[in-house]
Order: sequence, then structure tokens, then C-alpha cells
Amino acid sequence: MSDSFMGFKKINDILVETISAIEKSRGQLFDIVEHARNECENIKYELKKIREKVDTTIEEVDRLDREEKRSRVLLANVSKNFHIYDEDDIKEAYEKANDLRVSLTLKREEERTLIEKRGELEIRLKETIKVLKKAEDVSKQIGVATGYLKGNADDILATVGDLSKKQYLGIKIIEAQEEERQRLARDIHDGPAQSMANILVKAQLCERLIDSDIERTKKELESLKDITRSNLKDVRKIIYDLRPMTLDDLGLIPTLERYIYNFMKESSILVELKILGDVSSFESAMEIAVFRIIQEALNNVQKHSHARKVDITVEKTSVRFSVLISDDGVGFNKEEDAIDKDIRSGGFGLMSMKERAELLNGKLKVKSSPGMGTKIYFSIPLNEEEDIYER
Repeated sequence: MSDSFMGFKKINDILVETISAIEKSRGQLFDIVEHARNECENIKYELKKIREKVDTTIEEVDRLDREEKRSRVLLANVSKNFHIYDEDDIKEAYEKANDLRVSLTLKREEERTLIEKRGELEIRLKETIKVLKKAEDVSKQIGVATGYLKGNADDILATVGDLSKKQYLGIKIIEAQEEERQRLARDIHDGPAQSMANILVKAQLCERLIDSDIERTKKELESLKDITRSNLKDVRKIIYDLRPMTLDDLGLIPTLERYIYNFMKESSILVELKILGDVSSFESAMEIAVFRIIQEALNNVQKHSHARKVDITVEKTSVRFSVLISDDGVGFNKEEDAIDKDIRSGGFGLMSMKERAELLNGKLKVKSSPGMGTKIYFSIPLNEEEDIYER
């Protein structure tokens, strides 16, 4: 057995051991991500309750402050006109003013404590979101490393001289896959997983009630049917998001038209689609990338923009394929604002849209300002000359 072969085998064994260790760590990291995500949800819920309580307390402080001022005015008037009011009136006015002063002092202390707690929770939430983002990033990077290392060791070694460009492309593809997996995990966690837990609770409740309260059981079963129906809808949406079947059967434009029709029904936002040029035949990779970018843009419009109308122009020329998406929403100051907002809400975001365009040697630009809506433009070169020109 040659020394060269032994060297390859040793390297391959090292790769196998490395991959095994990384995958074990990834499982532990997934638990950390899940814990951080649950912690975020708990803090958000607690923060919502505290904010509601702060608002109520502030209103109560304002009310007590007004009453306390009125009581002091009344006390001063009673004391000044002692010949009109008797001793009991003066005593009553004094006690009322004193009680209101004490109540106001206590309520202001409660307000101060609640505001401090709200501030602490906001800081905790911000730090927990940072931890969650870092954990998700590390999980994605580990997934990229694992996916790349799982390649055949002989192939990696045989192409060392020409590896840099292929390595970059391979990593970008795996990164995109990891982004999709994380988004899918979030969708399942926030949708069907929670619904299934609710279904289990409802089923257990029906089991306990069936012999003692038939009417209540019927109502709970109706609720169970509604939850199951909603859960089925969520699962179908996730399956559709993985890859719309109509892309393979009908092509890009009919799939877009169907998606836009459903989007308008759900969001009540008017969307107008304009097609320029012959957009009938594309490579599968380009079709899915274009569809995903438009889909994510519309999701962002629905979540953040408060827009009433969106215009989408799809154009194909001999050298490039381009799409312009513009809305009449609230807009934002900087592109980073929108990216941060997507991260905080757990969305896929502009960063993913850019990566999809760049995977096809394309470019994506965002133009927005407060009150002036948002425009997203991306183009993909259709030949080498256009690619060179774009750079």
C-alpha cells in the first residue's frame, strides 16, 4: 500500500472524526438556540404585560395627581373659610387630602419600580436576541462546515490547485441551504409545533370531560377541529414555501400570479404585476430564486410597510432579467434598519434576498425614505458580456 494512499486514508479518517465531533456539538447548539428562542418569547410576553401595567399605572398617577391637587385646593378653602365650615368639615378635608397624598406617593413609587423593571426587561430582551442571533449564526456556520467536509476527501485533495473559486461557490450554496433550514425550523416551531401541543391539551381536556359534561366536550371538539384545520393550513403553506409545485408545471409567471392573488386576499394590499418581454423559459435555479425574492419582498411589505399598493415590473431583455418592486408604504431611513427589523422579528430578510441574487451573479438594490415608500430592484445577467458590464 503506497504512502500516498495511506496519507489520503489518514486525512479521510481525520475528516470523519471531525465531522462526528461537529455534529455532536451541533445537537447541543440546537438546544441552546431553542432555549434562547423560548427565553425571547417569555421575555416578550412579560415585557408586554409590564408595559400594559406601566400604562395603567401612569394613568392612575395622573388621576391621583389631579385629585390630590383638587383636595389641597379644597382644604385651603375650608381652612380659610373656617367660619362657614365646622370642625368636622375641616377634619374630613384634611384626611382626604392626606390620604390622596399618601396614595399618590405610593403609586408614584410603584410607577418608578415598574418603569425600572420595564427597562431591565428591554435590556434583557436585547441581549437575549443577540445571543439567539449569535447561536443561529454559529449553527449555520457549523452546518456549512459539516456540509463541506462531507464531500469526498479524494475529490477535495485532487482539486486543491483550483479550489478557491469552487470552495467559495460551494460554501455560498450551503449557506443558502442552511438559511432555508433555519427559516423552516422557525416556521415549524412558531406554527405547527405549537398547534400540535394545543391539540394535545384539548384532546386531554375532552377525554376528562366526555363522561361529565357532553355540551362542553362538544364545544372543545369544535375548537379542536378549528385548530387542526388551521394547523393543516400552516403545514400546506410550509410545503408550498419549500417549493411551489406550479413552478415545475406552469412556470414562473403563472406561479407568481397565483401567489399574488392569494397574497391580495390575505393582506388586502393591491398588487399589480407587469410583464415586459418574453418571460416564458428559465432555468429552474433562476425561477426559484426570482420567486423567492419577490415572495420575501411582499412578506416584508405586509409585515412592515403599511402599504396599500405594490407595483411589480418583471422585464427580460437579451442581456438581463430584472424586477422592480415598489410600494407606497411608510419607508425607512436606512437599509440596515429593515435588516435589523427582520432579524428581531425572526424573518428571512433583505440579506437573504441579496444572497439569492448574488448566487446568480446578480445585484439587488434598495431605495427608501420615510413616508416615500420602498423600491427594491434586482437584475440577473443572462450572458457573460452583461456580467462583465455589471461589474
